[in-house]
Amino acid sequence: MRIAVTGSIATDHLMTFPGRFGDQLIAEQLDRVSLSFLVDDLQIRRGGCAANIAFGMACLGLTPVLVGAVGTDFADYRSWLERHGVDCDSVYVSQLHHTARFLCTTDEDHNQIASFYTGAMAEAREIELGPVADRVGGLDLVLISPNDPAAMLRHTDEARTRGIPFAADPSQQLARMPDHEIRMLVEGAAYLFSNDYELGLIEQKTGWSDEEILDRVGVRVTTLGPKGARIDRKGEPSLHISPAPELGKADPTGVGDAFRAGFLAGLAWGLSPERCGQIGNLTATHVLERVGGQEYELGQRAFVERFAAAYGRSAADEVAAHAKCHYA
Repeated sequence: MRIAVTGSIATDHLMTFPGRFGDQLIAEQLDRVSLSFLVDDLQIRRGGCAANIAFGMACLGLTPVLVGAVGTDFADYRSWLERHGVDCDSVYVSQLHHTARFLCTTDEDHNQIASFYTGAMAEAREIELGPVADRVGGLDLVLISPNDPAAMLRHTDEARTRGIPFAADPSQQLARMPDHEIRMLVEGAAYLFSNDYELGLIEQKTGWSDEEILDRVGVRVTTLGPKGARIDRKGEPSLHISPAPELGKADPTGVGDAFRAGFLAGLAWGLSPERCGQIGNLTATHVLERVGGQEYELGQRAFVERFAAAYGRSAADEVAAHAKCHYA
């Protein structure tokens, strides 16, 4: 499968607060919050939803097509992604703005408070998918991940017009985009990705019930944090995917992106929804064990052995026949 991953490309500034955000909030004064958190450290890492997803797919042996907007400061980042197998030839370079910035503080319960500076990402609305498809010989799927809202709407509309199946992943932009635009992003998606909280927001903002959403999408994939993931299809029983055990918890930034990378890899290999979810969970676990969305390595033997430990040997053999993890 030729998969284009559209969305944000950013630099992450990750900080940790040695306490709980909830302990600092006064219930009677939430309408006038004024807080400052003294953080323990600062980690600067490569990030952005689309770049994280494409990186994970490439580490599993695919060649995803990254589609997004960056600044002229992208050269080193581009080299990193291309060295790991990501096709960056459809990345748009702005001559006016820096690459986007993500600033995030995480507390000891892995809750997060973040801000996002758009920068060059605002120019992603200038990107047409037609030339991307022509360059690579056609597209089998386009992932619409968090991006400039106008770009998300444009890519979704173009995918519909050109008859290219698309996966909707509005996640971080749910808070920003109005109700009618969320409905436009979701309607007709082959896949809808969200976490369980975001699913509630989708239902609230679209006004659609659980069943009405399933009437409008092919497959709904919902991540459940430490409880794994759930896959729903119209007329089929809900499928729960148990989590893959982690070796430790470092930082949750990029975990959802890694899940999508693993799920899409399984999809590209023609595996069942259950296997896709399991690959997503194990890939996400690798990110949880590191600080940053692209600091992990997927060794072929280690990945398959961890998969077998989590989901059984026969399931691991299915995955091993396809996965071509690059790094030991």
